[in-house]
Amino acid sequence: MKENMSRRELLKRYGLFIISLFISALGVAVTKRGELGVSPISSAANVMSMRFPALSLGSWLIIWNCILIAGQIALLRRNFKLIQLLQIPLSFLFGWFTDIGMCIARLFPVSGYISRLVAVVCGTAILGFGISLSVAANVIMNSGEAFVKAVSDVSGKEFGNVKIIFDISNVTFAAVLSLALFDFKIVGLREGTVIAALFTGVCVKFFTKLCKEGLDRMLSDNTQKGNEINAQ
Repeated sequence: MKENMSRRELLKRYGLFIISLFISALGVAVTKRGELGVSPISSAANVMSMRFPALSLGSWLIIWNCILIAGQIALLRRNFKLIQLLQIPLSFLFGWFTDIGMCIARLFPVSGYISRLVAVVCGTAILGFGISLSVAANVIMNSGEAFVKAVSDVSGKEFGNVKIIFDISNVTFAAVLSLALFDFKIVGLREGTVIAALFTGVCVKFFTKLCKEGLDRMLSDNTQKGNEINAQ
C-alpha cells in the first residue's frame, strides 16, 4: 500500500475492498451451488458445513479464517502488525456475504451435470474478479493470502511456491476431514475444486489486466494535483 495516502483515497480503497469481499463471497456461493466442490481454501469449511449444517458455510468460513489469523500471529509474533487485526471483522463480513450469496445463488435453478459445471465455471470467474478488485484496492490481504505471506516470510520460501503448497494442504485437510466425518467417503471435494484451483489465478490475472487502468484512475486522489495546477 502506498504511503502518505490521502484520507479520500484510503476510503475509496477500503470501499472497493469491501465490494471485492462481496463479489468473492458471491463467487464462492455460486461455485457451491454447483455442488461439485469449492475452491481449495473454502474446502474444509465446505466439508464441515455439510457434516454440521447447524452452522452455515459462511459461519464455518468465519471460523476457518480466524484460525488462519491466529496462525499468522503464532508465526510472526512481534512482527505481526496490529493493522492486520482488521482481518477479523473483514472475515466476519466475508462469512456474512457468503451466506447472502448462497441465498442469491438459490434463485438460479441447477439441474443436471452441465448446469452444475456452468455454475462452477461462473463461480470461479466471479471469485477471480472479486480477488482482482481486492488486489487493486491494495489495502489489506485476506486471511488466506496473509497466512501464506506469513509462512513465506518466516520460511524464506517464495510466495508462489508456498501458495501452491497451501492450496494442496487445504484440499488434503478437507479430504481427511471428509473421510473422518463421512465414514471414509470423500464429500464436498470434486472436479469443481480442481477447476477452481487451476483457473481462479487465471481469472485474477485476466481481470487485473482488464480493469487496472480504470481502477487506478478511479482510486487515485486527484484533488491535490488539481489544486497544484490551479495554483499555477
